[in-house]
Amino acid sequence: MSITLTKTQEQFIQAKLLTGKYRSAEEVLEIALRLLDEYDCAEHTLGEHTDSEWLSSVRTKIDAAVAASEHTAPIDGDTFITGILERFRQARETQT
Repeated sequence: MSITLTKTQEQFIQAKLLTGKYRSAEEVLEIALRLLDEYDCAEHTLGEHTDSEWLSSVRTKIDAAVAASEHTAPIDGDTFITGILERFRQARETQT
């Protein structure tokens, strides 16, 4: 898989890296993908939670992910993508 980022997206990731909270662009993207998944799941349960509750929950999960990443060695992009694809493969096998 090849992904091309816009200049604005690249600048956003670089700005996040400059804060020192993230070790790699892959880490920033992994957190963003987790949030997207959370957002998609939240859309299905909007009646159960208010936006502020969802936001609070997401912030807690981000903090936990950042804390966990501080104890995890950075990985290269190929390893990151391979891991994601493996999780998708396992999920597909579980569903069939």
